Amino acid sequence: ANDIKIPQMGWNNIYDLKTELFHSVPEDSYTYFVHSYYAALGAHTIATTDYIIPYSSALHKNNFYGVQFHPEKSADTGERILKNFIERCH
Repeated sequence: ANDIKIPQMGWNNIYDLKTELFHSVPEDSYTYFVHSYYAALGAHTIATTDYIIPYSSALHKNNFYGVQFHPEKSADTGERILKNFIERCH
């Protein structure tokens, strides 16, 4: 089901936050999304978003991180996530 097209553009919240990437990021913070596909929930999910269905809005495996949202367009929350990536995720 990883290929189901679900166009989403706009603000949505992220929750069930895990890892240092989300240090000092409150649960249910809003981030900005522009996408048509999603990653299903799984063992490497570190943030979840609901849009039609719950899906992985961030993933982490080994030294790789990926986010579905655009941190550079996500105001203070995005700035915090980028700062955490630089300072804490190495």
